Amino acid sequence: VQLQAFGGGLVQAGGSLRISCVASGNIFQINAWGWYRQAPGKQRELVASINSIGQTVYADSVKGRFTISVGNAKDTVYLQMNRLEPADTAVYYCNIGSSYVLAHEYVHWGQGTQVTVSS
Repeated sequence: VQLQAFGGGLVQAGGSLRISCVASGNIFQINAWGWYRQAPGKQRELVASINSIGQTVYADSVKGRFTISVGNAKDTVYLQMNRLEPADTAVYYCNIGSSYVLAHEYVHWGQGTQVTVSS
């Protein structure tokens, strides 16, 4: 499975951005999707995760601001980010797996997309 992320960019604090990640290859075994991020000098952290039975989990720092969703064809995962803050600045990575376990770092990673929030 290959993953390619889109939609990153520069946005002012308080603004919104939607990033997406498209999977290609053997997508029929995908049951869990996740977004992670890594800011300079910090460890990678979970942002949000969703599985194919609709369960979700969010980092406390993004609850109420970010929404993860999956397209009908199960080949695209989205992250809608509202009320962005400078602390959200990071490279965002998508991650997919075949089990239903949320917030788990599976082996398939996208290349990352940069999100920069200016104050």
